[in-house]
This record gives sequence, structure tokens and C-alpha cells, in this order.
Amino acid sequence: MSASLSMLAASILDCLRTLCAQPSSAGRPDELARSADLIATLLRRLGMQVHRVDGQGPPVVIGHRAGRTPRVLLLYHRFDAPPPGPWRAWSHEPYQVAERDGAVYGRGVAEGKGPLAAHMQALAALIEAEGDLPCGVTVVADGGGLIGSPGLAAAIAAHSPLLRADACLGSVGDRAAGGAPLCYSGNKGLLQVRLRARGPAHPLPPGAASTLPNPVWRLTWALAAIKGEDEDIRIPGFYDSVEGPSREENALLRQLKLDEAGRLAAWGAAGFLFGMRGAPLVRAEVTLPTCNLSAIHLAPEGNLALLPAGAEAALDFHLVPNQQPAEIVRLIRAYLDEKGFGDVTLEALPGGYPPARTPPDDPFIRQIAAAGALVHGVLLPIAPAGAFALPLQPFIAAHPMPCASVGAARLDSAPFGPDEHIPLEDLARHGQLLIEVLLALAGV
Repeated sequence: MSASLSMLAASILDCLRTLCAQPSSAGRPDELARSADLIATLLRRLGMQVHRVDGQGPPVVIGHRAGRTPRVLLLYHRFDAPPPGPWRAWSHEPYQVAERDGAVYGRGVAEGKGPLAAHMQALAALIEAEGDLPCGVTVVADGGGLIGSPGLAAAIAAHSPLLRADACLGSVGDRAAGGAPLCYSGNKGLLQVRLRARGPAHPLPPGAASTLPNPVWRLTWALAAIKGEDEDIRIPGFYDSVEGPSREENALLRQLKLDEAGRLAAWGAAGFLFGMRGAPLVRAEVTLPTCNLSAIHLAPEGNLALLPAGAEAALDFHLVPNQQPAEIVRLIRAYLDEKGFGDVTLEALPGGYPPARTPPDDPFIRQIAAAGALVHGVLLPIAPAGAFALPLQPFIAAHPMPCASVGAARLDSAPFGPDEHIPLEDLARHGQLLIEVLLALAGV
């Protein structure tokens, strides 16, 4: 690393130690509240005007500082993290950042807190070197990013004028086969729903299954009606509003190369669905909506042979242009009723958002790609979307602007598993990329 990159890396590491020492597991209000207080303090140290929004979901922290030029960049980050799981699965304590072979280990270092620390320290370096920022910066730190950002709408409504910006940048994404981060000119939307089937008022002996309906079977049959073995989502009308890639986006997809072997090795997977490789794999990841079954629960949970009192399943949908969460909920309900599953209740979970899309030839996207050449030695490859959802569209709906996302994590970073890690140099380069983007946006 160069001397300047090494100095930035050292400051990021110090900040990361502070951030990761405060747990912020998704769904744990006390932890998230303390993390929000900590982040607010760190943003104030950058000379930012800070606001915190609570009440409609996990807290959202907003920090803003004006710059020498009137242009403004909005940075979206999440600070909630997956629970670490059994600590015995970790080589280091998950909430104490450890260094080994040039990498840092800890919950949140690769996604969430790591990119946030990199951006905050990049801003601090700019302020120290130049006395000010080249343009305005607004940081939005979301405590509910992993659960659909249920508090974001209230935060945007409460502080809409403060969120007016010229562009919006997220910090999630993959890398191309050559190792350079991808610059995403859009991202998928998110809808999360819960299906419930009810049985008897309390669990019964298993022999009752000869005369009473089993809620687990009802739920299983309803799920099977929604998605088939061919991976096709069978809800009538589900694909009707899908808008395929533009001519320019198709050209980008043909050029995009993913590290297929690296993915399979890092994830411990034998292969991709239907043996997809190359262009079909890229198109599936970028252009197809998903329906993922993430959890099934019985009431009560246990190992006894019983006829359960109830069962529920959690589904999440990643949406593509022009799919809308509310319309998908309506289609699911109508389809379940049509197939005879009127007894299966459907609940849309709080949060969720439509997909975001920016033309790949937008000047902001080109600025980010060009900044990559200064930091990574190559123009960042541009992708229309990726295999992730990100709540950038709510900001765009309030104040139309281009959006993009560039991540820092690597394929083997394990942000949802034990031993989450990332090379410290990658975080330093993530911060350096922000500096170059800010200079370009300000016209420096």
C-alpha cells in the first residue's frame, strides 16, 4: 500500500474497532439504539448536522455537512448485522476486531460497518487535508437494512429537504472475474411476506391427522403452488410488469464476467441452478426476480410427533423493474384464494421498496467507473443490477437523482457466516474511491 493508503487504513481500523465493539444484531432494539447513538457521535465529530429518527422501525441516523461546492452526494449505509451464531465457530471473538495476514475479522467488517468506517474516515481525511469537503455529503445509516428498512420511509418524510442530493451511492456489491468491484447502475427491490396456516387450538396427538387438517401440509401445498421445481414463480401476472434490460444494458451484460469458480469454492456449492454458466448466469442474476423461502416455523417448535397448532413461512422477493411490492402482494393473495388457500393468511412485513434504475451512461455512473481506474487501476465494470436488494429507490422517489452501488466485500468474506473478514486494504480503497467520486462530482 502507498503511504496515504496505509494512513487511511490505520484510521479505518481504529474506527472499525469502535463500531464493531458495539453489537447491532438485526432485530435487537437495545443494541441498535446504542449503535445509533455511537454513529451519531462519530458523524458529529466530522462536523455534521445529525438527526436520528425512531418509532417506525429500527433507528435511522442522518448526518449532513455542506461542502465548498453546492453539489451533494448521499451515502446509504446499514449498520444492523446478522447475529454471529455460535462463537465457537469463530476463530476470533466476533465483536473484537482481529487482524491476520492483512485481513480484519469481526461481525460487520465486510458489509455494513466496514464500508461505513471506510467512508467516514475518507471524509475525515479530506477535511484534515483541505479544511472542508469538495461538495456536500449526507450520510444515511439505517438500522433496519437487513429486514427491509422499515424505518426509512419515516426518516425520509421527516427530513426530506435534508436528503435532497445530486446522486446517491450505496456500498453493496460483488466483484468481476478480474477482482475489480462492480459498479451497479441499479438494484433490485424487496418484498417480504409471511404465510400462516392455522390448525387446532392446541397441539394434538398425531393420530388426529386422520380426521383434522394439518396446518403444515396446508402451508406446504400453498408454497408449492407459488413456485415449482422448475424455479418458475407461478403467480399469475407476476412477470407481467417486468421490464427487460435496455439495449445498452444488454451490451453490458454480454461483457460482464463473473468469477464462477471462485463463487462455488467460496460458498461450498456444487454448481449453479440448471448448470448455468457464462452469459445465462449473468442474465439470470441481473434480470430475474426471485422468490426465496427463508424460514418455516411450527407452533410449537419441538421434536415430538404431534399435529401442530399452526405453521408459518417467510418469503422474500427480489423485484426487478417495474415490479411494485404492493401489486405483488395483491397478486399473491388473489392466487392463493383462486387455488383454494383462502385459509392461509398473507402478511406483508414492514418495509420493502421498489427496484432502482439509472441509465448506465449517466454521467454519475461514468464518474464512478473512471474513479475506479485511479484507485484499482482499471475502469470499474458496470452492471445494471446484482443479486442483492438495496433501498435507494425511496430516496430517488423523494428527490430524483442517479444512484449506484459499489461494494467492498469479497466472495469469501462471509458477511452472514462465522469469521467474517476482509483485507484491510480493500476497505482503504473503498474509502479512496469515495474521495475520487467526491472530487469528480464537485468538478475538481
